[in-house]
Amino acid sequence: MWEYQHSAETVAAPEAIWRLWSDVPGWQSWNADIEKVEIDGAFAVGSQITMTPHGDEPVLLKLVQVEENALFVDQMDAGDFTVTTVHRVEPLADGRSRIVYRTEIDGPAADQVGPQLGPAITGDFPETVAALVRLAEAR
Repeated sequence: MWEYQHSAETVAAPEAIWRLWSDVPGWQSWNADIEKVEIDGAFAVGSQITMTPHGDEPVLLKLVQVEENALFVDQMDAGDFTVTTVHRVEPLADGRSRIVYRTEIDGPAADQVGPQLGPAITGDFPETVAALVRLAEAR
């Protein structure tokens, strides 16, 4: 298995982060790597997100866990490997929040695919989370 995690703290409340996460068409306002993004229904377990990175093919993600104001988990199933990304917001004791992005690549081909694909997927996490924080704090 391959894994990576990035976190950041913010003064934004979990509800502010959640509003940005659950507005899938608005993801482009804080994720600069997205050229186009669509969801096939509500922001709920079972819905499919089609995300097209700039200059790349569309990626199909399925929402496998959704807990309002707390987390969502999306998964890309490529057959011999699965990419799972957890997006979590945790309230902290001082009124701040911690945002955590965690990606795991698992399955029979994970040891081969993970070291190449993993950094390509997660390389923008610091910038993406920082942009998410800026936008949530500005609202």
